[in-house]
Amino acid sequence: MTTEWRFIRAFAAHFARCGLHGGELVALLSESQSRPELVETARLAAQSLGGRVFDVVVPTPPSAHSVPIRSTGASQAIGHHEAVLAALTHSDLVLDCTVEGLLHAPELGRILSGRTRVLMISNEHPEVLERLQWDDDLPRRVALGHEWLKAASTMRVTTAHGTDLTVDLADGFTAGSTGLTDGPGSIAHWPGGLVLAFPAAHRVNGTIVLAPGDMNLTFNRLMETPVMLHIEDDHIEHIEGDGADAILFRSYLSAFGDRESYATSHVGWGMNQFARWDSAQLYDKRETWGTEARAYAGNFLYSTGANETAGRFTAGHFDLPMRNCTVSLDGREVVTGGVLAPELAP
Repeated sequence: MTTEWRFIRAFAAHFARCGLHGGELVALLSESQSRPELVETARLAAQSLGGRVFDVVVPTPPSAHSVPIRSTGASQAIGHHEAVLAALTHSDLVLDCTVEGLLHAPELGRILSGRTRVLMISNEHPEVLERLQWDDDLPRRVALGHEWLKAASTMRVTTAHGTDLTVDLADGFTAGSTGLTDGPGSIAHWPGGLVLAFPAAHRVNGTIVLAPGDMNLTFNRLMETPVMLHIEDDHIEHIEGDGADAILFRSYLSAFGDRESYATSHVGWGMNQFARWDSAQLYDKRETWGTEARAYAGNFLYSTGANETAGRFTAGHFDLPMRNCTVSLDGREVVTGGVLAPELAP
């Protein structure tokens, strides 16, 4: 597939929102297995704005696991390569087209230590990025949701299917994703529209019931049968369910051979009113990485795996966007039955 003008125009508009202007040094970071149309579209869009674009292309590293790794946000492609890091740290803007993305990459701190800002372009079909329109009010709404989250002590999540999860937010790390970089030393992932907490250790307990229509983004699969997760002291202690969804869940996490894969990574809710929970079903599995499903307005996102705030590291990871949840912060409902509170809604 080659790029199209409509994709270039959408990318250029977003790069401009991230402050890309004529004369900036723009590093286009990709790897041998990056999606070619994303790289080509990003290059032409950045050049159309006057960016001084150069390519940094690294080999995709060999797999270190017995199962495929999907959508972790923790690219291993740079591999601490000093020449690559030198190029990135001396750029004004890094357009990240690696497969997994730099959001949790081990080199990110060094890359952001100087003047550089990073825009992580999610590994999606370009149509997804073009289709998700921009809302000028999204940054304000995300900032408000993040403000409420930072000020809260407890998050509670319930559903009619039996979910009842409690998260102690003390000492946790919180973030709001708008999709926009914010000057030197910032990173954003596009598309955005998400408010998240990475809880500290020993803070998460309760039950998650994944119901039909919820998603397992590692498999890029809609749940068809219920899966019940019993969570004690941050960790999934028991996976209940007889259908294929529960079987896949158990099988994949067991492949990593560590307890951390069963632990809570992050929790939060989506804010992007243009994102849809059902759109991934209209693409081949290799065409989408599920960013849209993470960000759709009113979801609750429960994730397993690595959590730096809790001191846990693993390649095992599930992102599980859930529908029709009620999410409350110290009793204030920010999502009610899958619908954003009026103050957070567009």
